[in-house]
Amino acid sequence: MTKTVLGVIGGSGVYEFPGLRNERWERVETPWGEPSDELHFGELPLGDGKTVQMVFLPRHGRGHPHSPSSINYRANIDAMKRAGVTDIISVSAVGSLKEELPPGHFVIVDQFIDRTFAREKSFFGEGFVAHVSMANPVCPRLGDHIEAACQDNNIAYTRGGTYMVMEGPQFSTLAESNLYRSWGCSVIGMTNMPEAKLAREAEICYATVAMVTDYDCWHPTHAHVEVSDVIRVLEENAGHARAVIRAVATSFGPEREPSPQGLDRVLDTALITSPAKRDPALVKKLDAVAGRVLNQA
Repeated sequence: MTKTVLGVIGGSGVYEFPGLRNERWERVETPWGEPSDELHFGELPLGDGKTVQMVFLPRHGRGHPHSPSSINYRANIDAMKRAGVTDIISVSAVGSLKEELPPGHFVIVDQFIDRTFAREKSFFGEGFVAHVSMANPVCPRLGDHIEAACQDNNIAYTRGGTYMVMEGPQFSTLAESNLYRSWGCSVIGMTNMPEAKLAREAEICYATVAMVTDYDCWHPTHAHVEVSDVIRVLEENAGHARAVIRAVATSFGPEREPSPQGLDRVLDTALITSPAKRDPALVKKLDAVAGRVLNQA
């Protein structure tokens, strides 16, 4: 058993998490540059003197200064790792690509299609190569807790679905929206890649709560997605998102067992470059992300 440190990366409309004790905002330095914002640390009371450690990061920064393409995803995940985070819940605003997923609906995503092209997608690279599996990109244990939280809070949700990640910042063309529907995608957004890939490399369990804000432009009554409509639904969803996070933290408890799928040990079989050939500068930058395995060498 290890101590639970539940990380939350809050997307549009979810910039903070009230109700924590001993809370503080703290800047975390990383070798990958500046994270989106300071990290919000705190303890969620569970009763009987028990608490769960929580770390919150506003993905776009407080006041939303960062676009999806300008977010420093590597710095964000590295900072969470340095903060001791064991599990991450990503809260993300998305458009729906299916009639049965209306605005206000939550989707507990289990797959992604990554169509981004302007972002750094790995901590590893020239001089130190590693390949982690992304066949099943989210943590099913976290998904179970999120599903139970939705049920307990009477939140309309769907378990399972493919999140199509586009570059942005513009919304889709009608042709693109229809193409993604033909692929069987459930929702579309701009932020969960490479976030999920980097969390996997950092051996942090990861799951997404996708909050539907609109039908994207494929829908005959939603031909033009407007920010004002999105923000209105975001504000309505924010309270539900916080209720889900609180319930997940409570059900997880202060201690956790290792991932049944080995998601917190993926680097055991991912490192390819032999120790003698590893770039010392890159090894140094990986002190948090890959420190568990590097310290064993």
